[in-house]
Amino acid sequence: MGRYIGMDLGTSSLKCVLYDEDGAELAQATGEYPVHQPHNGWSEQEPDDWYAAATRCVRQVVAASGTRAADVAGIGVSGQMMGLVCLGADGRPLRRAILWNDARTTAACERVREAVGDGLFRLRSCTPARPGLTAAKIRWVMDEQPGVWEATRHVLLPKDYLRYRLTGELATDVSDASATQLLDVAGRRWAWDVVDAMGMDRSLLPRVLESQEAAGGLAAVAAADLGLEPGCPVVAGASDNASAGVGTGVVVPGSAMTTIGTSGTVFAFSERPAADPRDTVYTCCMPVPGAWHHMGSANSAGASLRWWRDNYYPDDREYEAINADAGTSPAGSRRLLYLPYLNGEQSPHFNLDCRGAFVGLAQLHTRADMTRAVMEGATFALRDILAGIRGCGVEPREMRMCGGGSKSELWRQMMADVFGIPVVVPEGSSENACALGAAILAMVGTGAYASVPEACGRIVQMAPGAYEPDPDNMTMYDKVYEQFDALYPRLVDSFRDILAL
Repeated sequence: MGRYIGMDLGTSSLKCVLYDEDGAELAQATGEYPVHQPHNGWSEQEPDDWYAAATRCVRQVVAASGTRAADVAGIGVSGQMMGLVCLGADGRPLRRAILWNDARTTAACERVREAVGDGLFRLRSCTPARPGLTAAKIRWVMDEQPGVWEATRHVLLPKDYLRYRLTGELATDVSDASATQLLDVAGRRWAWDVVDAMGMDRSLLPRVLESQEAAGGLAAVAAADLGLEPGCPVVAGASDNASAGVGTGVVVPGSAMTTIGTSGTVFAFSERPAADPRDTVYTCCMPVPGAWHHMGSANSAGASLRWWRDNYYPDDREYEAINADAGTSPAGSRRLLYLPYLNGEQSPHFNLDCRGAFVGLAQLHTRADMTRAVMEGATFALRDILAGIRGCGVEPREMRMCGGGSKSELWRQMMADVFGIPVVVPEGSSENACALGAAILAMVGTGAYASVPEACGRIVQMAPGAYEPDPDNMTMYDKVYEQFDALYPRLVDSFRDILAL
């Protein structure tokens, strides 16, 4: 029986998990790397840090599991979306990668909008110009670092750079490319009319593959670095959210998932590439040929709770005290609301200048109330995204929850109460859903399974017992959410003015 490696290239670390053909975890390892913030709002990483982490982690899982190099039958890679890596003629990065949560591109986005037009963007990428997407980052480099842009010969997304280091092949996959704003999402190919309007040379973009397609084999140098066999197949892989969708079995109609890590994402399967009429969520290609998904991300869902922990529970590394305290406060946190916009927001506001806030704070409130309010505020932001998905005509029957936040039973029940639908979690390590999804794509790409849905039907199982919505809490949360939803438009001008001080 072959063994498969799933890599998840995250914002703060790379996770590598080794699986057998039935999806059982054999070993895992994590390699951290820094995020560089040379200016306020900037977020960058050294691309070669990703490769260094990958080599360390692969060696660790192979050694820990006692796996022979020849038994590794395939590798899948998932990774953070919306980034930008610029390569020169020698194939080396010309500057640090600009990450998904970088906030420098508001003005650049407007210049992209002027050049391309929201009508063409909506037609091809199912969304108007957005500052967080790759096209705006490309425009920023064009305008602000023309020397770098002139020397650029290839443009890659983060996980595609890692796979390039592994194989020497330049490629991307349909799910990750969907968030560049350069892909014809319905046609699953580059939108050359958008690329031309951007003023880009078409040769800058790599070939586009379906997520389970083989992108190449391990190059000799990479194989030596990882301790694996040259030629080991590496599939195209998928964006982190799409890979988590595969890893949680969201590959058939009616299925959806929420993942809470640094950001928070709501993701739902769709049989057609319908655009959100309110422009609040994205439509992307699913890692299943002929299928799509709707998704939106809240920039600081899990990051809000980590910020709260680091400042007010610095010794609570596993969030045990946080969950215990939050559980002592009632639903609604005694009329205290928290806006989780610490680093601006993506869906549904797409405003990188908005900021976080506690609203309704009174002398009666305790640390426990504030803790619960942070968790509730992040969940309300995710409900905003679910509303956009429902507006696309997709109505999930249940919500599958994964990511670090899924380890909290309190958060699982809170999500059921706020969303108004049952919440379930996968068997095993739900925080490894991205890595499992990447490994499943490798299994399909190497012939172990005929299709992604077949593989998920065999491998992905939900833990027994669903978290059912509590009627009383649902009623309370509907009222609180109405107030939460009204706060952003009332404060949006104040956010701008505060930043201008």
